[in-house]
Amino acid sequence: MLVAGCGHADEALSVGDYSCDSVPRPENVRLRLSTFSDDWFQVYESADGVYSIVEPYQLQETISHLIIGEDRALLFDTGVGLLPIKTVVERITSLPMIVLNSHTHYDHVGGNWEFSTVLAVDSDYTRANMDGFDNKRIAEDFLPEAFCKGAPEGSDPASFSTKPWKQSRYVQDGEVLDLGGRKLEVLRVPGHTPDALALLDVENRLLFTGDSWYDASLWLFAPETSLQDYEASISRLATLDGEVDFLLGAHNSARVDAGRLQAVVEAFRRIRAGDYAAETDDYNRLAIEIGDVRILTAQPALDGKQADISKGGSGLDKWPN
Repeated sequence: MLVAGCGHADEALSVGDYSCDSVPRPENVRLRLSTFSDDWFQVYESADGVYSIVEPYQLQETISHLIIGEDRALLFDTGVGLLPIKTVVERITSLPMIVLNSHTHYDHVGGNWEFSTVLAVDSDYTRANMDGFDNKRIAEDFLPEAFCKGAPEGSDPASFSTKPWKQSRYVQDGEVLDLGGRKLEVLRVPGHTPDALALLDVENRLLFTGDSWYDASLWLFAPETSLQDYEASISRLATLDGEVDFLLGAHNSARVDAGRLQAVVEAFRRIRAGDYAAETDDYNRLAIEIGDVRILTAQPALDGKQADISKGGSGLDKWPN
């Protein structure tokens, strides 16, 4: 089925169709649900020393991965921000915490302001997004229909805005973050956004892919997206696919078996060759399905265009008419 909706959930054809029917995701059912879970955050033990914090009841189904070393821990993304994620993290570990974002769309930086040590990509796009996103830019994701069990108690989705945050320092491509007994290599993988990152845990054979790949239709339609950059980045990640056991994306399924990325590379070869069919959805996006790969994009992106990235991007901004 082609996705034609506002969420990453494949079953959600529009905001109004979002339901709890797909929750929990089949891949998540196979994992151990931790006692650190609560009514909003479902915490899965997705690998040794890795807790995947899922927000399954809002249509983005965002996932933040907490990776624990001997001396410190790293939180890869901080979720939507409707409820504090720091309280969940502190239930899991008391180690000093580093935050790093897979990219700075609104649904991955919502809790950044709660933490004192936040690493970031040195780019104008990232700095613009540090100002936070006001309600008018993200309101469509917080309509009553965007929640499968209603908004969480204590939240105010009708006026919700993400809070500003600051970086502690900038990270570089290839930099290794040592958590003590656990090393994570930072990989710059622009495309979905200009500041997209992945994390490679070589010793534990894990690849954290952010929104460059997750187990659902791939969102590649925003004005800040570059399909040319994305093709190069997914090709880079695909070279690592055989060196890891699991892929841990930022939406829907916390962990899936590796071996999925080469199909995306092949799909882009066909797209570049014009060998594809596309359907327009209700949001004027183009849905492309090639084998098991489903992509949502936009005609300007297919034409090689990219908006002014110095202005940042929420992930929900539209191309001008």
